[in-house]
Amino acid sequence: MTAGPYEHEVKALLAQAGVPVPRGVVVRGDDFGAARELAGPLVLKAFGPGLTHKSEAGAVVLGLAYEELPDAAARMRARLEPAGFLVEEQAEAGVELIVGLVRDPAFGPVLLAGLGGVWTEALRDTALLLCPITERDARRALASLRGAPLLDGWRGGPPVDVDAVVKLLMAVGGAGGLWERLELGEFELNPVIAGPSGVIAVDARHLPADRTTSSPTRPVERAGGFLRLFEPKAVAVVGASTSRPNFGNMFLGFYRDAGVPLVAVHPTATEVAGVPAVPSLAHADVDYALVAVPAERCAEVVRQARAVPFTQVMSGGFGEAGRPDLEAELAAAARAAGTRLLGPNCMGVYCPKGRQTFVGGGLGPPGTVALISQSGGLAGEVIKVGERRGLAFSRVVTVGNAADVTPAELLRWLARDDETRAVGLYLEDPRDGRELYEALRDLGKPVVLLVGGRSGQGQRAAASHTGGMVSDRRIWEAVAEQTGATLVSGQDDLIGVLAYFHTHGSRGPGGEQVLVVGPSGGASVLAADAFDRAGVRLDPLPAGRLDALRALGVVAAGNPLEVPVGPLGRAGLVADVIDVLAGPHQDVVTGPHGGVAAGPYRDVVAHVNVQAFFTYGTAPEPLYAYARALADAQAARPSLRITLVTRNGECAPAGVVDEVDRIAAAAGIPVYRTMEAAAVAVAAGGRYGAA
Repeated sequence: MTAGPYEHEVKALLAQAGVPVPRGVVVRGDDFGAARELAGPLVLKAFGPGLTHKSEAGAVVLGLAYEELPDAAARMRARLEPAGFLVEEQAEAGVELIVGLVRDPAFGPVLLAGLGGVWTEALRDTALLLCPITERDARRALASLRGAPLLDGWRGGPPVDVDAVVKLLMAVGGAGGLWERLELGEFELNPVIAGPSGVIAVDARHLPADRTTSSPTRPVERAGGFLRLFEPKAVAVVGASTSRPNFGNMFLGFYRDAGVPLVAVHPTATEVAGVPAVPSLAHADVDYALVAVPAERCAEVVRQARAVPFTQVMSGGFGEAGRPDLEAELAAAARAAGTRLLGPNCMGVYCPKGRQTFVGGGLGPPGTVALISQSGGLAGEVIKVGERRGLAFSRVVTVGNAADVTPAELLRWLARDDETRAVGLYLEDPRDGRELYEALRDLGKPVVLLVGGRSGQGQRAAASHTGGMVSDRRIWEAVAEQTGATLVSGQDDLIGVLAYFHTHGSRGPGGEQVLVVGPSGGASVLAADAFDRAGVRLDPLPAGRLDALRALGVVAAGNPLEVPVGPLGRAGLVADVIDVLAGPHQDVVTGPHGGVAAGPYRDVVAHVNVQAFFTYGTAPEPLYAYARALADAQAARPSLRITLVTRNGECAPAGVVDEVDRIAAAAGIPVYRTMEAAAVAVAAGGRYGAA
């Protein structure tokens, strides 16, 4: 980090950008006469090399009269070696805020806003946004602060001019803002004092980046799409052995079972494991080649792929193993050959429609869910577990080190892919963070994001509060918030949210309109807690339908609604409740949020205690009948989104819960094992719909 301009120089830049700053003068000697015209009380600040943190250095004195300036300056000179002094009019008290900019290594310029002054480190109550921000982004960031009530007036105090705060944020982080003109580094206004008459930046700091710091580069745009990556006319496998079965032989078997036209590449054999062989990729008439040879040989193999549109290198041992030289050589070989490189260190592609696969056990049904993953192992788990839970995939691609083909490129292609309605991503190192953010923002389809390594700090030692508070976790949260993506914390939620999008899509904008219905008071209370944590409001029951519920024998106490479900209960009772509450009605009731429109519900989450069916009964038929009743209710109301939670499913005999899953999946009902998983999925649908 190079030395930055002094505070008065930064404030001159702010004033040019329309950011209010205090009136002040610069004094480099002993004559403070220029400060005579300033209105007291005054602030004296020393500036000079090494005086980055003025308060800690004792380089700031507040509340001075003009006559006191020379003595205060002399006391500072006795302790410090300042280059000069900045004298300013002291701003009136107000709410102290921090506004900062820092360049993230992957995602580029990031804006930070929150409570400032002494509260910055004590509370760390801040929000992050990727630049450029919109006015909507700015207002949402301010509303997300724990200290947001301070802006509205606190304990009789006057409210802050929030429009002025938003204007300041836009001047710093919006289109055409300072972030485009500054050499970041770090830039910080702390504090900005906000009051009823506007805002004023009373302290400013700018530390430019080292000139040797490299910025993220955009990937090279190349002509052509990715259709042949997912639906190749033929596939070649390089590295299968005629004597010792290896990974190449395993993939030969997968492709042979899938029925895709197939050729092996072997220097001497005419066939490998019954598959015709050619001596090199130069002789292979294919759209896709899988390379499974030692890392040191991969570049040589890829140079021969001049007629192959896509080449996947499964082999590891490149950048991830401390050999960036091998990875650079491999990428150069792909560019020279004119082939697009997938990987290295990746498992490949899965596309049932195109007979592409990297997993055994056969191909699942073609579907509408895509997945981009930096981990081949995790992608294989998502495929197999997801298909067991009713997911059907359009395109799955593993990118490994992403030396050439990047997640951002694939996202942009999937945005135009008619086969794909929802996208999941698992990422560890985005490689092209800014392009990824822009692709997510423009995707136009629901997306769920799982990021590995978010708990790491990821940032260098920082000279400002802003730099110190920009961590990997918070950057990804900002990416999700600004793009409408759902950020999840585990593989099960990744699958669960994709399952919701696969069956129900988004819930659309508007009120939450979610009804939770099922047995047991305790489970209902915990369900309410789970949905609250997920950010889903459970609207009150419509008053005009309470009599109809009582006629069904249901005592309506609230939402969640308790309904007797079990081996002795009537299987169709929940379906009847759905008919009553999901019909065309719109009552306005008074609840904790004031006047709330109740119904018609867009989502019904039906939960059942599987254990009760086998504690108080022995046959699975009542549970199956309950699932079939929900399936009939879903078929009768295609615009309604029913979700099923089978709590305590491990208490059922083997195969019972699988059959319930089958009945539900056939009706387009996603099934979850816990209320928490269902809440995350339903919240994701609402979040995308609102975005």
